[in-house]
Amino acid sequence: MDVDTRRLEVVHEQEEFLAVNKPAGLLVHPTKPGCGWTMWDGLRELLAYELSGDGQISIINRLDRETSGLVLIAKSSAASRSLGMAMLNRQFQKHYLAWVQGWPEQHTFSHSGAIRQRPPVPSPFVWLKREVHPAGDEAATHFEVLERTVVDFAGAGRKVALVHARPVTGRTHQIRVHLSDLGHPVVGDKIYGGSELHYLEFVETGWTPALAQKVWVENHLLHAHRMTFDWFGKQIELIAPPPLSMRLGNF
Repeated sequence: MDVDTRRLEVVHEQEEFLAVNKPAGLLVHPTKPGCGWTMWDGLRELLAYELSGDGQISIINRLDRETSGLVLIAKSSAASRSLGMAMLNRQFQKHYLAWVQGWPEQHTFSHSGAIRQRPPVPSPFVWLKREVHPAGDEAATHFEVLERTVVDFAGAGRKVALVHARPVTGRTHQIRVHLSDLGHPVVGDKIYGGSELHYLEFVETGWTPALAQKVWVENHLLHAHRMTFDWFGKQIELIAPPPLSMRLGNF
C-alpha cells in the first residue's frame, strides 16, 4: 500500500503540543540505519522553527508501524513532563477502532488478562510477540461491537465486525493480544491473526499476492481514533479520521 508518508496530517496544534494522524505503514522512529523515512523525520521538518529555538520533539504515545491514527507530540520539556506524567497516571482516555475476524457474541465485553513478552520458542519465532499470561503485567481493555457484516476476502465471504476498543492500561500490542486471545484477531494482523510465519514471510518478501491470500490486507485494520485528556483545567479532545482502508469496500 502506498502512503504519502512525507506529509503528516496535523489534526490539532497549540503552543505546547500537537497531534498528527499517522498513516498505516509509517514507522514512528528509525529502527536501524537506512530504514527509510519515519514520522520522526517528518516532525523534524514540521517543527524546524521550534527546534531552531528552545523547542524539542517528545512523542507521548507510540503506535505500531501498521497502526494508523493519533500520535501526540510535546514541543517543550515542560509539556513533555506534564503529558508524560498524565499518560503514566492513566489520565488519558484512548479510543481505537478495529475490524476483527468473526462476530463477537456479546455487544460489549472486556478482557483483563495480564500480558507479558512471550519467552523464546524454537526458531523461527517473532521475538516481539506478546501473550496473555498470569505472570505478565496487568492489562485491561473494554470493547463494544459497532457493526457486523460479511465481506469477500480471498474469494470467500468472511464475517467481520467493527469494534470500538478502549484500553485502560497501555501494554505493548495490548488491543491486538486481547482480541486474538478472545478469538477475534484484528483483520490483517500478521503476528496475532493466525500464524506468526506470515509476519516473517512479510519481512522477507514484502507484500505479495500469495501473502494477500493468507492475511487479506497489507496493514492490520487498527486505528487510534480519539483521545481525551485534561490540560490545566481544559478538556482536550483529539480526533483522527479513519483512513480509507478502514472503510467497507476498501479493504
